[in-house]
Formats: sequence, C-alpha cells, structure tokens
Amino acid sequence: QVQLVESGGGLVQAGGSLRLSCVTSGRTFSSTPMGWFRQPPGKEREFVAAIRWSGGYTDYADSVKGRFTISRDNAKNTVYLQMNSLKPEDTAVYYCAAGFEASMPTMRSGYGVEYWGKGTLVTVSS
Repeated sequence: QVQLVESGGGLVQAGGSLRLSCVTSGRTFSSTPMGWFRQPPGKEREFVAAIRWSGGYTDYADSVKGRFTISRDNAKNTVYLQMNSLKPEDTAVYYCAAGFEASMPTMRSGYGVEYWGKGTLVTVSS
C-alpha cells in the first residue's frame, strides 16, 4: 500500500520558519517528481513547489519563490519543504504529492500527481 505521510506542521508566528517532511512507503519514488501543494481555508488547493527525481530541477509558485525550498533525499524516501519568512497568507493544509514518471511538466497543474498525502496543517499568526 502506497503511503505519503507528512509531518512538521504547526503554529508559527509571522516571520518564522518551519520544515515539512514527507516520508513515502509502499513503492520507490526515486525516479518520479515530488511536490507540495496547499489548501488555504475556504480556498482551492494550489501548487507550491515540485522537484524532479534527480533533484536537479525545481519549480515554485511565485508566491513562495525565494522563501521556500524543496529538496529530497531518495535514500530516505523523503521530500522536504523548508519554509522561511512565513506570512499569515501561508496558512493552509500542506499536501505532499508524488508524480507519475516524467510528469514534472504537469506537476504544477496537479494533473501529473499520482498519489497524495493526507496533509499537515500550517498556521501562521500575525
């Protein structure tokens, strides 16, 4: 059974930092892109960041560029999202996503996602 389990969410003040982790199990994702999406309260889910299987190429939403960093450790079956300079508008449930092989171009739209985690809540207070 494939599982993506997020952790690291919580409550943080504006300007603070958090690091989210996503551990995968059930199959190997070392050759597929991975990503993070988020769903703010009352809004639709949106793309945050994605990383190619090799880690050599990343993509970010404009709203997080320069503040968030996505990375992966294929040996640990883990993908990370380092979030700095957090803002109240970053408050959301953050979801880990595993893409189909060669789906990096379609990760941003969500069409390239094969598996989703259940999410972890990040709350940024002002």
